[in-house]
Amino acid sequence: MISTPEKVQRIYLTLMLGNTLAASFIWGINTIFLLDAGLSNLEAFAANAFFTAGMVLFEIPTGVVADTIGRRVSYMAGTLTLMATTLLYVMLWEISGPFWAWALVSLLLGFGFTFFSGAVEAWLVDALDATGFVGDLEQIFGRGQIVTGIGMLTGSVAGGYVAQVTSLGVPFLMRAAVLVLMFFFAGWAMKDIGFEPRRGDGTLNEMKQITANSIDYGWRIPSVKWIMLAAPFTAGGSFYAFYALQPYLLELVGDPNAYGIAGITAALVAGSQIIGGFLAPRIRRIFRLRTSALLLAVGAGAVTLGLIGVIEEFWVAVGLIAVWAMLGSAALPIRQSYINGMIPSQQRATILSFDSMLGSTGGVAVQPVLGRVADASGYATSYLYGAVITCVALPFIALSRRQRPPADEATGTPEAEGTVEAGPESAG
Repeated sequence: MISTPEKVQRIYLTLMLGNTLAASFIWGINTIFLLDAGLSNLEAFAANAFFTAGMVLFEIPTGVVADTIGRRVSYMAGTLTLMATTLLYVMLWEISGPFWAWALVSLLLGFGFTFFSGAVEAWLVDALDATGFVGDLEQIFGRGQIVTGIGMLTGSVAGGYVAQVTSLGVPFLMRAAVLVLMFFFAGWAMKDIGFEPRRGDGTLNEMKQITANSIDYGWRIPSVKWIMLAAPFTAGGSFYAFYALQPYLLELVGDPNAYGIAGITAALVAGSQIIGGFLAPRIRRIFRLRTSALLLAVGAGAVTLGLIGVIEEFWVAVGLIAVWAMLGSAALPIRQSYINGMIPSQQRATILSFDSMLGSTGGVAVQPVLGRVADASGYATSYLYGAVITCVALPFIALSRRQRPPADEATGTPEAEGTVEAGPESAG
């Protein structure tokens, strides 16, 4: 039995490390992998868009699974789905499969990732509250960012150089192997505590009820709604910016086969993520309101993306990438703490999945559009467009701030601080 907040944190950090390590083996070479399979820039980013479309389509159903059957079941289902679809990716690369097949498998990859989003974060917050955690959530989410950065640093460097000395398909096989290990670890360590699976009226009825409650406690609460509406613009720009770095930097360095550079670039993002996770709780202490920190980070991140497009020099671009990644990584734990502070436990995974779905929607819309811009006018121009898209998030964050939710100032877990807002049916 998990009995202390320290044990909860260790399990959470292990889950984050395993997830990121598995995923990051291919982060440095994913776009190059797709282009090597014969896809154009438009098709490659369209395949990525189908991946995010899978996340849009399945976020809510898999989030409801986590809120009814259990967070652990959701996580384990995700590891198996991702392992199978990753192996299908390798098969398509081997046979130079048609675009429709890449689109379908990418959709299923997105389906696999939706089992994670919401479930792990909801498991953490509930388990911390149940074991008497006292402290700032930013500190825990910040540690998660640090561990994620370590996993990404290790995986991206290893994946890039393994691809260079073997083939582009081997990092995908490495991902599948780690996912198998995480399946068994979650089965052993990830027990649902602070949350009781709801099956009394039948799983389908419970799913309907949780979905309805999630709308009440999520979309119909203005402060939650506005912060979620910012997600498509920040996430959409980030999805494209990260994946376009691979071919863009190879273009700047003048060597289309220097896969190791792509891996090192992903590692640079990871290193910046470690720093960002370390800084998050310290930044939170500087600002009285969480939304103040978010507005600054998103605005500065947009400026950085614009500069990447304006200054077409390899080493300058590398430095700007580091700054951009650090800003985003420092903002994420603050945003996680903010939104978790406004939603109740029983609907937490579903609402977090809905939030993730909106972010993925931005990826679906933005990636192929900016990919087409890259085809027509170059990667540098596409980064300028990405900066403009990111700026659209700022008014939505400001609107959330105007609601003055208690979570904007609070610390600690939501239940301990009493920051969760009432649904419309009980308000006023």
